[in-house]
Amino acid sequence: MAIATRTAVCVPAAGRGERLGAGTPKALRLVGGVPMLVHSVRAMSRVRSVDLVIVAAPANQVDHVRSLLAGTVEDAAVTVVAGGDTRQESVARALIALPADVTTVLVHDAARPLVPAEVVERVISAVIAGSPAVVPVLPMVDTIKAVDAEGVVVATPDRAFLRAVQTPQGFSRDVLQRAHAAADVDDVTDDSGLVEALGIHVSTVLGHEEAFKITRPLDLVLAEAIVAQRRARGVLA
Repeated sequence: MAIATRTAVCVPAAGRGERLGAGTPKALRLVGGVPMLVHSVRAMSRVRSVDLVIVAAPANQVDHVRSLLAGTVEDAAVTVVAGGDTRQESVARALIALPADVTTVLVHDAARPLVPAEVVERVISAVIAGSPAVVPVLPMVDTIKAVDAEGVVVATPDRAFLRAVQTPQGFSRDVLQRAHAAADVDDVTDDSGLVEALGIHVSTVLGHEEAFKITRPLDLVLAEAIVAQRRARGVLA
C-alpha cells in the first residue's frame, strides 16, 4: 500500500532586501503591478502536488500580508506566520507551523516569483522518490575565479562541475528539521547547506532560467518583461 504524503512549501519573506533600495520590504515590491510575494505564493499553490504554503512575513506586516494573499490563491491552503530577523529564523518559524501530516517540505525564496511549475514538480517528485534533499540547478555559463582576501585570483574551478542553485529546495521533513536544529551559524542563504553539514547526500534536478532571484534593480526590469510576455500569451502572472 502506498504511503500518503503531503507537501508544504515554506516561503521566508521577512527580509529587507537592501540591494533593491530602501523602503518597502523586498517581498512586497511590485512586479507587473503585483507584489513579488503574491507571484511566488501563486506559483507554489498552482502546483497540484502542493497542499499548503506557509509564509513567514515581516513581523509588523503579518495582517497586511494575510490581506494581500486573501482571495488571490485558490488551489492550496496558505498560512501566514511572523518571520524572524534572519532567513534561517524565518524558515524555522515556518517549520514549527507545519501540520503533523506533512512529510515533504520545500523552501522557496519569495524573491524567485517566476519559477515554472515543472521545476517545483521535479523537486517534489525526487523527494517522494527517496532523495532526502533536492535542489534545482543550472550549469554555470560564466568562468568562475576563486580569489583570496586581497582579491587575487588563486584558482579557476572547472565550470563543468559547478552549478548555480535555485529554489524551491525540497527535503524530507525530518531531515530539514534536524538540519535546522543542528545549525551552528546565525544565518544561511541555502538550506541544503545545512543538510550537507549533517553528511546527508543532496541531489539535483534541472532548474529554469526564469527561476532567477530578484536582487538588484536590473533583475526587476527582467522580471517585469517576463510577466508582460506571459500576460501577452494569456498565461497567468
